[in-house]
Amino acid sequence: MTFHKYIRDSKMFEYDRHYRLCQQLNKPFIKAKINPIHENYFVQLDLMTCDYDLSSQEQLEIKKLIQNEIKFVNSNLKYVFKDYDIDMELAWFDGVSSINVDNFCKKLYDLSQQHH
Repeated sequence: MTFHKYIRDSKMFEYDRHYRLCQQLNKPFIKAKINPIHENYFVQLDLMTCDYDLSSQEQLEIKKLIQNEIKFVNSNLKYVFKDYDIDMELAWFDGVSSINVDNFCKKLYDLSQQHH
């Protein structure tokens, strides 16, 4: 079975299966789900599946990543980036564009793994 860095637009049992796999492999759980209100993605990073937290440096790097995404989304008059929050164990981002969601989730995973 191949490990995927994140899961996107899946059914609840698929999210659950991926969450349990992340726990077994000591990896972060990242999911992306389309928000039907604004048609962009709600992305969630959960580190409760692994035995480490985001360092201050990693949190700062993720903030830089999201700032670039906010600029991209807000440059399109059709969409507005909604909000985000980052702490040591959880992070969520509401408004990641469908164009960038794959790249965003992979970078988010890579950033969370940099020092672990």
